[in-house]
Amino acid sequence: MDSWIFWLILAAVLGVAEIFTLTAALGLLGAAALLTTAVAAIGLPVGVQLLMFILSSVASLVLLRPVAQRHLTQPPVQRFGVSALVGKSAYVTREVTGRNGRVQINGEEWSARAYDETLVIPAGATVDVIQIEGATALVYPRE
Repeated sequence: MDSWIFWLILAAVLGVAEIFTLTAALGLLGAAALLTTAVAAIGLPVGVQLLMFILSSVASLVLLRPVAQRHLTQPPVQRFGVSALVGKSAYVTREVTGRNGRVQINGEEWSARAYDETLVIPAGATVDVIQIEGATALVYPRE
C-alpha cells in the first residue's frame, strides 16, 4: 500500500473521531495527517513524512488549539432587566397576600403577590423573588 493512502485513511479516521469528541485536538491531528498525505503523494521518503506529521501536529496543537478552545467555550449567560430580579431578596413594605402587596427590590418599590396564594406575608419580612409577571413580583417568604 502506498504511504499516501495510509495518511489519507488516518486523516479520515481522526476527522470522524473529532466529530464524536469535539476536543479540537483530533481534528487538528487529522489536518496534520492530510498535510502529510500531500507530502507522501509527492514521493518524499517516510522519514520526511513523519517529520512533517510531527511538526504540523505540534504546531497546530500549540498555536491553533488554544484559539479554537476560546471560540468553543461560551461565556455565562447574563440576565438583564426584570429577569435579573428573579432570585433576589426583597423587603416587604406593605403586607403581601395572594392578591396584592408591595415590596422593595434593589431600592425600587414593586407591586407584589405571594407565590403561594394562601400565604400572608407581614410588612418588614424578607422574601425571595420567584417570578416576575408584568410589573408584579411573585414572592415567597425566606425561612
